[in-house]
Amino acid sequence: MDIHTPESKGIGRLHISGAEGIFYDSEITKISAEFIKRALTHSRGKADRVVLTIEKITEKPVRAALLPVMTSECSSPAEAWALISRQMQNIGISQKALNSALKIVSSEKTMRGAALIAMRSGRRLERDRARGVRVSRLGIDRPTSIRLSRWLSSRKINTATVREALILASKVASCKDVVAEICVSDDPDYTTGYIASRSLGYMRITGIKDRGGMNGGRVFFVKDDADAEAIALWLETTPVMVESPNEKKNNTHR
Repeated sequence: MDIHTPESKGIGRLHISGAEGIFYDSEITKISAEFIKRALTHSRGKADRVVLTIEKITEKPVRAALLPVMTSECSSPAEAWALISRQMQNIGISQKALNSALKIVSSEKTMRGAALIAMRSGRRLERDRARGVRVSRLGIDRPTSIRLSRWLSSRKINTATVREALILASKVASCKDVVAEICVSDDPDYTTGYIASRSLGYMRITGIKDRGGMNGGRVFFVKDDADAEAIALWLETTPVMVESPNEKKNNTHR
């Protein structure tokens, strides 16, 4: 689902938000209503165009492990970014790449999808810098979804925002050429972002931006010698179902 509203100067359209999921036939009516309600009540503005696409998945989804969740409490963006810098550098992300990522997620001119940044050189690799890479065809199996909701509820963070971001991050982390992810919501009322990787898990970071800020974005750090087009194709078109981790399975793909 894509949500759009006119830009302030009336030129072009501002992309407010998007949502993705893999669901059973019996869930489609309920989920469609929830997506439309979200589109009409979003904090970034009132939509004048909502695009809802329902597509039948014919190929068997790849299975990927649900990332473990943790939360790091930060009192300011400066503290949050100091933490992010330490964690990213520990897994080989260069300062140049981090600077590129910070520029993207600090901009109020948000992308529709994610940027691909080479982890060492810091180069932007996605073909379309306005659109970026749109992670699609992702879902979570029912037993894992039930257990996840209970666990998140016990920590008072069982929201659609957290669940959907965790599922997306888990698919992204399962791609062998993606090393890590940084995400800052462009919702002015939501100031918790996250970093994610196979080694770090899914780390929520509070205070990642000031309340009221319209900036935000998502960045995937990839191996410098990786095929960016192949990564984008896999993330956008390969159906993936997230499930509880199982050490006997190999959950790294592409």
